[in-house]
Amino acid sequence: MQKAKDASYLMACHECDLLHRLGTLSEGQVAVCVRCGAVLHQKKTNSFDRSLALTIAGLILFAMANAYPLLAIKSGSLHQATSLLGSVHVLLGAGVWHIALLVFLTAILFPFLELVLMFIVLVSLKMKKQVRNLPLMLVFVQAIRPWGMMEVFMLGILISVVKLVKMVKVIPGISLYALAVLIFVIAAITTTFDTHEAWDTLKGDQ
Repeated sequence: MQKAKDASYLMACHECDLLHRLGTLSEGQVAVCVRCGAVLHQKKTNSFDRSLALTIAGLILFAMANAYPLLAIKSGSLHQATSLLGSVHVLLGAGVWHIALLVFLTAILFPFLELVLMFIVLVSLKMKKQVRNLPLMLVFVQAIRPWGMMEVFMLGILISVVKLVKMVKVIPGISLYALAVLIFVIAAITTTFDTHEAWDTLKGDQ
């Protein structure tokens, strides 16, 4: 490991708040706090390539999650299916507009914006092209990331299925499977993307 010193920019340890000067790390190298030993930054291998591949996969899965039925309920001659966006319409029809808005923002809009902006940022960084407001896009992605709560929405679906399965036949749709995989893909993007390298690249292009 490499001790975090003799570098070009300041960074505070997230554990003990000690300031360090960090320099450029090689792939696989780790900078640690000289006081408490906490990891300050780890240079990730092929961060942009892997993140871009995952982001493209995420966009495909997001399109599938919104294009196909989420769940179908069958009871006798009754057969009703709904999509991800259709669930928002159902909630609006039930008069719970605040829950409908929450579902729309956290399960649809914020994840979509995160994926689209990540795609723009990563393509720009890979091609080393100056894109207007690119740093702002990166800041916005980091700001909305905690508000994307597709896993909470999925948990709510599973609880509903458990309650309904005793009364009616519940048929999972393609959208449900795409949504489940998308949750893991977004988590993988967060883990793979090297924010420090992105900011260093942006500073170098200016």
